[in-house]
Formats: sequence, structure tokens, C-alpha cells
Amino acid sequence: MSRLKEKVAIITGGASGIGASVARLFAAEGAVVVAADINEDALSTVSQEENIHGVKLDVTSDENWQQVIRDVEKEHGKIDILINNAGVTSEKTISEVDYKDWELLSRINGFGTMLGMKHTGPAMEKNGSGSIVNLSSVTSMIGMGLNSYSASKGSVRAISKAAAAQFGRNGVRVNAVFPGVIETPMSKGLESSASALERINRMTPLGRLGKPEEVANVLLFLASDEASYVTGAEIAIDGGYSAM
Repeated sequence: MSRLKEKVAIITGGASGIGASVARLFAAEGAVVVAADINEDALSTVSQEENIHGVKLDVTSDENWQQVIRDVEKEHGKIDILINNAGVTSEKTISEVDYKDWELLSRINGFGTMLGMKHTGPAMEKNGSGSIVNLSSVTSMIGMGLNSYSASKGSVRAISKAAAAQFGRNGVRVNAVFPGVIETPMSKGLESSASALERINRMTPLGRLGKPEEVANVLLFLASDEASYVTGAEIAIDGGYSAM
């Protein structure tokens, strides 16, 4: 399998959950994968796999991003793909949210995504091509009640459109995907509630939670040359939840 042969991909949050699944699939499809994550223990595990190189990255740090870009270009000569996957969540209601909650989610989910594009986009532009995929959330499309999380992911949705318009003139594509509830460490708290899980499954046409590899398969298409005329797109990966 070689849909990403000779491509160099940076995947944030690449050491666990959806990010690790994407890293493994991209590596299997021929890419050199840089799994960037703040969790050093998880990085040490995923780095043992073939064609996956773990690097520590705080996505909210300009300096960290600059160093990662310099290192990747020095080692591999280019950057073809960026998957902005790193994120955190919260289930606090509007009445419970304070500024610290709002700032934390906005800083990591929104600002972190923007920094990834700020530093990776120009590196791609000088080569005349590239693919950026940002992970928003189905909660930014419908009133699912996750509030500060929904707002932070809504910013990802908006900036993805703006970036697609800006970078497209120089051959760089930017798309956004909107996962529903996926079986990852982040969703474990929800899975522990049988009633919440039953309610979500009942409201999902496909009747179940998604799997990380199902998200990874969509990202593979968007990252590959098969999607060479796709930019500014929004794709829900939610088992039909947002269609209800």
C-alpha cells in the first residue's frame, strides 16, 4: 500500500487515540510520520513502530512549532501533510464554565490548530503543494451541549475555511472533519455512563460509536493526492448523528 509514498506527515496528538490510529495508517501507506504529542510516555510507545518518529510538542507554543518545523525540514527536506488532531474536552455546562475553562479549551483546540497552520502552511507553500486536515467536532455543528468545547471546535471550523482560501492559491489544501463520539481515551468518561451511551447510540442512525480507524480512513483520503481538488470541505464522521 503506497497512497502516501514519499510523503512527510506531521500528526499532532499523534501518540494516542485518533492520532495514533492515523499515524499507523499513514505509515502503512508509505508516509514518513512525525507523531507530535505532549505525552512523552505515549510517544515512547508509538515511536517504536516502523516509520513513526515521536517528537514532543506543545501545540500552543510558537517556539515549539518553529523547532519542530526546522527539525522536520532538516531531516526530511519537506512537509507534505499536517493533521491538526491534538485537543482536550470538557462537559461543563454554560452555567459551570468560567474563564479558565474557556481559555484552556480555546488555547489548545483553537489556537493550537491555528499555530499548526501558521508554521506549516508556509513550508508547504514554498514547495507548491500540501494538505492540512483540521479535526473539528460534530458538536460545533449541532447543539450537543458541550459548550466551551463546542466553541473551541467552532473556531477550528471557521479558521479552516479562511486558511483554505489563503493557502489554496499556492497549492496547499485545507479541509476540516467533524468526528462524532469516537471510541478513544477522551471518550472513556462518557462510555462509563450506560445511559449516556445508550442515548447517543439511539440518536445515531448507524447505532454505535465510531472507531479511530474510521476517522483515519477519511483523513487518508484527504491527505492523499486522490483529494487533489478538495479544499475548504467539511466532512462529518459521525454515523449520521448530525443528520438527525
